[in-house]
Amino acid sequence: MTESLETTTDTADSGPGGYAAARLRLLREGARSGPPRRSALAELTDQWLAALLTGGAETAGIGRGVALVAVGGYGRGELSPRSDLDVLLLHDGSADRPALAALADHVWYPVWDMGLALDHSVRTLDEARSTAAEDLKVQLGLLDARHIAGDAALSAGLRTAVLADWRAQAPERLPELRELGQERAERHGELQFLLEPDLKEARGGLRDATALRAIAASWLADAPREGLDDARRRLLDARDALHLSTGRATDRLALQEQDQVAEALALLDADALLRQIYESARTISYASDVTWREVERVLRARSAARPRLRGLLGGRGGRAGGRSGAGRGTDGERSPLAEGVVEQDGEVVLARAARPDRDPVLPLRAAAAAAQAGLPLSPHAVRRLSAAARPLPVPWPPEAREQLITLLGAGESTVGVWEALEAEGLVTRLLPDWERVRCRPQRNPVHRWTVDRHLVETAVRASALSRRVGRPDLLLVAALLHDIGKGWPGDHSVAGETIVRDVAARIGFDRADVSVLATLVRHHLLLIETATRRDLDDPATVRSVAEAVGTTATLELLHALTEADALATGPAAWSAWRGSLVADLVGRVSAVLAGEPADDWSAPQRTTAEQERLAVEAWRTGGPVLALHARSEALPPDGAGLLTGGTERPPEDADTGSEPIGVELLIAVPDQPGVLPAAAGVLALHRLTVRAADLRVVELPSELDAAAGTGGVLLLSWRVAAEYGSLPQAARLRNDLFRALDGSLDIVARLAEREAAYRTYPRRRGAHAPPPRVTVAPGGSQLATVIEVRAQDAPGLLHRIGRALEDTGVAVRSAHVSTLGANAVDAFYVTDGSGAPLKPLRAAEVAREVERALR
Repeated sequence: MTESLETTTDTADSGPGGYAAARLRLLREGARSGPPRRSALAELTDQWLAALLTGGAETAGIGRGVALVAVGGYGRGELSPRSDLDVLLLHDGSADRPALAALADHVWYPVWDMGLALDHSVRTLDEARSTAAEDLKVQLGLLDARHIAGDAALSAGLRTAVLADWRAQAPERLPELRELGQERAERHGELQFLLEPDLKEARGGLRDATALRAIAASWLADAPREGLDDARRRLLDARDALHLSTGRATDRLALQEQDQVAEALALLDADALLRQIYESARTISYASDVTWREVERVLRARSAARPRLRGLLGGRGGRAGGRSGAGRGTDGERSPLAEGVVEQDGEVVLARAARPDRDPVLPLRAAAAAAQAGLPLSPHAVRRLSAAARPLPVPWPPEAREQLITLLGAGESTVGVWEALEAEGLVTRLLPDWERVRCRPQRNPVHRWTVDRHLVETAVRASALSRRVGRPDLLLVAALLHDIGKGWPGDHSVAGETIVRDVAARIGFDRADVSVLATLVRHHLLLIETATRRDLDDPATVRSVAEAVGTTATLELLHALTEADALATGPAAWSAWRGSLVADLVGRVSAVLAGEPADDWSAPQRTTAEQERLAVEAWRTGGPVLALHARSEALPPDGAGLLTGGTERPPEDADTGSEPIGVELLIAVPDQPGVLPAAAGVLALHRLTVRAADLRVVELPSELDAAAGTGGVLLLSWRVAAEYGSLPQAARLRNDLFRALDGSLDIVARLAEREAAYRTYPRRRGAHAPPPRVTVAPGGSQLATVIEVRAQDAPGLLHRIGRALEDTGVAVRSAHVSTLGANAVDAFYVTDGSGAPLKPLRAAEVAREVERALR
């Protein structure tokens, strides 16, 4: 037996009980956490496994030629509470197979008995190298090989051989490593933007940090060191706290675990935790981008050097000693882009004569030049600018403002350049208010990005709309700053207006432009909220928007900002339908700003030919009439089906050019109480998800109206999609609606039965939804009272709201329903029995009753 196998420990004996007790004490120590605890846990485990190896070697009669080696995270000494143990039993081939098997069992079985996850293998040095050559993941694990016990020379030989193989094979293996990272990013997303991130697998996570270590070990390139170790440590600390909080080996930070993890890390709350994680992920992601760019440059240079070398040696592909213009267009050539800024090796760098200490505009000029050229900013250039650049005077000189606008107007390439500036703190130096929104999470599931990235993405979207406005500079700056108030308490639009006045003045805009920017930020949600939640036929709606906007030029800017903001939010925030509603509102407001009177709601509302046809058919049959339209975002409806008292004409088959996003369902029914809850309940019974809805009264032609003796027909316009499976047959929808209206179908009981059955199935624990909120919108209309409902979307929600309103005795004159992700945002225009708006006390009572019903 060699001396290295004779290992003992004072901390844990070779039995599971001693190690388990010592391990438990270590994990419960409040004073020791983070890297010290991970190292202590690895050392404790080393001692236990070393004792197991010693005992097993004696039992198996193996005296030499074996070593126990930790690989992967265990090899790095980074054991989290529930980490796997990655262990290699290395041997020189001198021991017979039965003895090796007995030794392995002596080591592995106690680990399994402890309930610890074990990734194990038994190999010779040649077998380990061969396996590594075939499996990149094995090779990456062996790069962190660390001797635990046994023959230390054997472990050292493994590490030397593996590193030599890696450096020799790096030009071929590194592209494979990058491809693995890209596949992970596609599967798991970007850590810095996820509400429930995977700390290990997502882009910017621990896997990427390990990949950077592997690149450094290849000697081809090295990652930027600034902040990288701290970022990696914070992610590991969060994983430790997650393991201890859940008692499971998990890397996914679920919403329900975030408060506990934040408390364990002594952070204020879950938002502070996410922000710290996002900052760490951003550091690792940026380091990865820079490092992989350098790897590509080195590999490209090596590839180009080979034919030049053959030419110098007189081989094929060149002439011995000839230059033949080889220097033109090769790496190292510097091409001017702007004053003090040049391109070199596919990056933007500072010119040799550049003086950041004397040119305060240089950071913005370099960034704008890089974005316009579609090139990355060299990290060395950004670091030099951060260290030496003088602060801009206040207000900014015109060139600085122009360079900022040029940067923002460059489109997609703006994002990478902005990230480079942020990595070295230049953004917060230029815009100090940016610090409050940097890496700030947005818990609304509609949002794809953190607040700061959303602002940059909005500017990118706005750049594509800049030809639609007379002042693209104001559009781009408003896009960058429209949510800047989210870092402050209260309404972010109100806070943002105050902030943007200060920022715009510092940037150098004059008083009139500052006022326009303040209006855009204050009202950046006005158009989308009004178009989707208010009745556009109500003159008060259009007049209120016109008063808020003030001028046609500002309205033009606000229209473009609204679209850019929604497109940058996520797919649920914008659609052709929402765009058409906003465009309709903008057209009406433009007419008012041009001096035309607002439409009078008391006059008959405009109806299409189809709506009039449906109303007439509903009056004639005395029952509901349904029309179905296949809807697509790419093209208009391809056909319609009208369903009356038993006659159906289904939509014609046609290629719309894109997948349908759902169905538009029109229902016309003679005006009567209970239509809204009945129709909503029938849709819920048929498992149809309501994406949007609109209710209005359609006046009959005068000759029919007199004959009918009624004031009109209710028209309900729905955008629906099947919860799962195919859409129900239209005949069943009509029959059930007819029965719901005459009372023969008990909607309430049927929905209650379904809910009771649903509760018998086990459910995943998810985020706790905030309670519903029902309010009265002040000044929403002069002819009706507007009741706003905001609640978690759920099957039957609209039915419950409709029932609650019916129970209060009010008449629903129109309704405007929209769904944003998991949130329902609905507005109902209600009147009393005489058709007048509700008195304030009565309106507040109705709101309370509806909220009580929803709770």
